[in-house]
Amino acid sequence: MTEVSDREPPRRRVPGPARPVRPAGGRRPGPGARPARRPGPPRPAPRAFRLGSPRPRLRMIGLALTLVLVAFVVRLLQVQAVDAGTYSAKAEQNRYVVHTLPAERGGITDRNGVALATTVDSYDITADPTMFTREQLEVDDGPEQAAALLAPILGQDQAHLADVLRPKNKKLRYVRLARRQTPQVWNQIKDLKTALTTKSETDKSAVNVLAGVFADPSSKRVYPGGDLAAGVLGWVGADGKGGGGLERKLDKTLAGEDGKIRYAQSGGRQVPTAGSTETPAVPGSDVELTIDRDIQWAAQHAISEQVEKSKADGGYVIVQDTQTGEILAMANAPGFDPGDLAHADPDALGNAALQDAFEPGSTAKVLSMAAVLEENAATPGTHITVPNRLKRGDRLFKDDIDHPTWYLTLNGVLAKSSNIGTIMATGELGKTQAEANKVLYSYLRKFGLGGYSGLGFPGETKGILAPPDQWSTSQQYTIPFGQGVSVNALQAASIYSTVANGGVRIEPTLVRGTRGADGRFTPAPEPKKTRVTSEKTAKTLARMLESVVDDEEGTGTKARIPGYRVAGKTGTANRVDPATGKYHGYTSSFAGFAPADKPRVTVYCAIQNATEGSYFGGQICGPIYKQVMEFALKTLQVPPTGADPANLPVTFKP
Repeated sequence: MTEVSDREPPRRRVPGPARPVRPAGGRRPGPGARPARRPGPPRPAPRAFRLGSPRPRLRMIGLALTLVLVAFVVRLLQVQAVDAGTYSAKAEQNRYVVHTLPAERGGITDRNGVALATTVDSYDITADPTMFTREQLEVDDGPEQAAALLAPILGQDQAHLADVLRPKNKKLRYVRLARRQTPQVWNQIKDLKTALTTKSETDKSAVNVLAGVFADPSSKRVYPGGDLAAGVLGWVGADGKGGGGLERKLDKTLAGEDGKIRYAQSGGRQVPTAGSTETPAVPGSDVELTIDRDIQWAAQHAISEQVEKSKADGGYVIVQDTQTGEILAMANAPGFDPGDLAHADPDALGNAALQDAFEPGSTAKVLSMAAVLEENAATPGTHITVPNRLKRGDRLFKDDIDHPTWYLTLNGVLAKSSNIGTIMATGELGKTQAEANKVLYSYLRKFGLGGYSGLGFPGETKGILAPPDQWSTSQQYTIPFGQGVSVNALQAASIYSTVANGGVRIEPTLVRGTRGADGRFTPAPEPKKTRVTSEKTAKTLARMLESVVDDEEGTGTKARIPGYRVAGKTGTANRVDPATGKYHGYTSSFAGFAPADKPRVTVYCAIQNATEGSYFGGQICGPIYKQVMEFALKTLQVPPTGADPANLPVTFKP
């Protein structure tokens, strides 16, 4: 049968003889085969199956692929362009970790290498609150149980720890429970964690509530001497930086430079094959001070006892090497423990010996005497008739005690600490009072008053010294005997060290040098030296100061040291109350050096507002001077000179 096309009608054919039908398989029929059936009239051919045009389907498939491709492109643009930074940061965070390698802070030692401040290993105790299960949070009171276990170890309030372990932010994964704990504390916590883990493995009802408690390695600043030299050392804050004193001033030297380590991680663990980069930390340098630990202890012990005994507001002691300017001790009372600032008195923080400005009183008369001697206005034996009262300007001046007319030498004026005699002597410095004021002012400045000491200590005051043309009528006559001008304790001590050093002022120093990580010691720069008076004037002043201590009429007899020649001066000044700005109470002081004829050590003591017992400087500071000076001379192995004292005349017969 011939297939007929739908589009073309069948063509009529002329019937002819029928062809034999070839059987399937293509074989011709053999003999005896049944003849093929004669074809009948043609039947309509069945309509062929039509596949149709493929273009619509191709369009649909193309559209679908285009949409998929567009979706991929949009997503790709979002990842690589719009959110590239976010995904890059997440990838970097998950893949690479950068840890800071903290540098070890340098230590601080005294002049003999004894540790005054050092750094030890410690741990910050932290926790991950999300490690508490819902059952522990809602049923078993897990945070409260953990707090009950940790509170005795950490020395903290149990309720506070429970609040920290149950933060309001339920997703918070890091809380700090305690800072800078000792390795012993962390070992106790680890032992508890191990015990709870073992128990929970054997008893399924047991709960390890400390599973989420961890420790971050840290460091802790330790001060072996407690409050010893705290005012000098200062402290280190919670941020690891110096917060006061030398810890602050020398922070860059002590801190060193932190390092960094960067490595790849996966699943919270380091990938060893991914490589890492490390910048090692550079340890801080050790600092060696001029302080002598033993002398510092003696000074601090002595001043603390007297301040407590006198019920005073406070006091200070300075011990200085007269030959080098090095400070051997700088003690304050009351003090504080830099390792326990939480219990420290805020008013006691700092270094009062450098930060308090006060009127020195009669200890400053040595300045007036230096000017008078250097300007040849008088000699130690010059006669001065001292009346009971002296009228100058609009004021009537008197001495500390009522007395008849005194017939004193210039040496006697210093020995008996006469205000009137000092006013009369300094009046000879110029033809007019204004000229005399200018001359005196020049010596005050050369001795270091009105300027910084050179230490560069944080919070140091330079005192108060107005120019002479600004002195009031009363100041023109009070400044010569130490009122109307303010100093700090180190400035006052430096005056006497200058006299002891033959009239040459050496800038005080606290640091001898530094020792780097390589062990090499670098000495501190040489201090500045300034000639203030001639050596002759300085030696004369030393002999005059001996009369204050050795002469029975002197005011400093309680400072005598058997076997040694001692030079010193007492001071009892009206004190300006820092709270009101008005005079209230007294500043009691004593300053001097020994041996007087071959000076080695200067000691200065001052007590503020003694309210019980005597307030005279010779009575309450003289004994402190003696106690500290004796200890310092023995510690430094300074022998007596064996020479006889000068015994300059104090009085004269009219």
